[in-house]
Amino acid sequence: MKRQRNALKLLDAQTLVRLAGESLRRLHPRRLAHNPVMFVVGVGTLVTLWLTGTDIIAGRPWGFDLAITLTLLFTLLFANAAEALAEAQGRAQAESLRSTRKQLVARRVRGDDEESVPATALRRGDRVRVLAGELIPADGEIIEGAASINESAVTGESAPVLREAGTDNSGVSAGTKLLTDSLLVEVTVESGQSLLDRMIALVESAKRQKTPNEIALTVLLSALTMVFLIVVATLVPFAAFVGAEVSVPVLVALLVCLIPTTIGGLLPAIGIAGMDRAMRANLVAKSGKAVEVAGNIDTLLLDKTGTITHGDRQASDFLPLARIAPEQLREAAMLSSLADPTPEGKSIVALAKSRGATAEADPKARVLAFSAKTRLSGIDQPDGRRIRKGAPDAIRRFVTENGGSYPDETTALVERVARGGATPLVVAQDDRVLGVVPLSDIIKTGIKERFQRLHAMGIRTVLITGDNPLTAAAIAAEAGVADYIAEATPEDKLEYIRREQAQGRLVAMMGDGTNDAPALAQADLGLAMNSGTQAAKEAGNMVDLDSDPTKLLEVVEIGKQLLVTRGALTTFSLANDVAKYFAILPAIFVASVPAMQALDIMQLNSPATAVLAAVIFNALVIPALIPFALRGVRLRPVSADALLRRNLLIYGLGGLVLPFPAIKLIDLGLGLVM
Repeated sequence: MKRQRNALKLLDAQTLVRLAGESLRRLHPRRLAHNPVMFVVGVGTLVTLWLTGTDIIAGRPWGFDLAITLTLLFTLLFANAAEALAEAQGRAQAESLRSTRKQLVARRVRGDDEESVPATALRRGDRVRVLAGELIPADGEIIEGAASINESAVTGESAPVLREAGTDNSGVSAGTKLLTDSLLVEVTVESGQSLLDRMIALVESAKRQKTPNEIALTVLLSALTMVFLIVVATLVPFAAFVGAEVSVPVLVALLVCLIPTTIGGLLPAIGIAGMDRAMRANLVAKSGKAVEVAGNIDTLLLDKTGTITHGDRQASDFLPLARIAPEQLREAAMLSSLADPTPEGKSIVALAKSRGATAEADPKARVLAFSAKTRLSGIDQPDGRRIRKGAPDAIRRFVTENGGSYPDETTALVERVARGGATPLVVAQDDRVLGVVPLSDIIKTGIKERFQRLHAMGIRTVLITGDNPLTAAAIAAEAGVADYIAEATPEDKLEYIRREQAQGRLVAMMGDGTNDAPALAQADLGLAMNSGTQAAKEAGNMVDLDSDPTKLLEVVEIGKQLLVTRGALTTFSLANDVAKYFAILPAIFVASVPAMQALDIMQLNSPATAVLAAVIFNALVIPALIPFALRGVRLRPVSADALLRRNLLIYGLGGLVLPFPAIKLIDLGLGLVM
């Protein structure tokens, strides 16, 4: 079961008091300076507050100035509350993780001696011994042993997982608990840089850096603020020219209504909420940029096994060549698989035994483990027999190097198996091919529909597999993948990523092994499995705590939702500004410039109520949109052009129309009390 969170109760009194206190603390000028739009609102609040004070001292009417001051203050508080609320969603989790980190003690091994030290004293390269029932003190690689580990403290998943030295599942994380046996672990990170530390930093706003897109949008909002500042400043000579009187509080209120305060106040909350959604999906990003990049991905590289298929490939038959006895093929396939720990190898042994094979490996035999480079495995018997099983091209090289020939019958048999969507393994002995073993896998239910969603968003999916081109093509067609890379090596992945990037595309991929590290580092978004090697986790810019190969699809949707939410609220905010300009400006100057009567379509009570109504609406729209900013816009599988049209229609037109009736209603209410 995934880690559960207690939903924040917005109407809970204690929560409201805490948020109010946090919002007041954020009024410090240094905090406001990080957000130029809200800094301008803060300066305007101080100006109107000072004018209110001077009016009171001089005995002049001060009610309007005070109303403007309080409304601007609430605008600041609401904007601060949005950011504080977003941060509060991760605070409880950070405290839980921090308490886990404090409990960590290590049994450091030096030579034949062991010493107990705090986990914070460990350094990269140290070796620690972990016994059953103890917490693993630091991120590292298992260099000795195999054991079952409970990772619920980090992943929220209670089911134990198996980690073993010398495999792609040798990585362990600080704070996880060893359930069985004992392990010797080599620390691979310095103190303060573990996955646990990254998770704590991720949910603490103080450590959150603005992403490039967020910085660019902040610059744009600052530029718009300067433009409207100039526009408001030009109203002073214009008012003097037409004989109108416009007070400083009115100018300040008008400026605050025109600058993009809505998106300016919600921008930090949108970014934090996006990171929080990633955390809830058990994803640890090294920076907020990784989540944003996921939303801009053009090409998605996906491993076949475990992502598109269930990854439980099973031997389904033995297909001997002509003049090869079926039992000879079964015996050879079984011998070459006795030392093969993979599910495929075990399934070959099980199938051979079920069909009467009784072969046993000689203790003096030399076992050849599978390699991604050679793409074959096998056994060298003491009597001189060299038995191999592997990919067709690898077996072809093996046979020809031993002076034999690769018969056309083998090619036809391989093609027949591949066209059926199974993976053909060819078995050979010395200079002769014996036959083919089909490995069958099953496409995951619903995976084709998920790919269709991605394609509708303009994302190109690419299948990566070590299978031959025919099998790859059959699986790609069945799963609905746009393209495939067959007989892929680590170098092929890296070259494909570089080729895509050279054409201006952003590429995402996932991996868990050391051989995936170069491609993970090269990809714009590299998702590493938590169960994988430390090299893979260091090369990627995001780690999946669940080690779920299909999570890459979810990462892209989370990133896309973050960008869509930000774009939608930006469109709404800018449309609001245009509407407020044409709603209140005629009300201010209609008395002095009768020609503006044609533009005064709202017929507001007075310039004072018009300005105050606009400022109140401007303040109220921020808290009204906080749930929307935290939850995110519902993601729909449409292209970028269709998404732009939808945003302009819903959020642009909505933002343009909404202020008119809202300001009119507030003006009517103010007319009753003023």
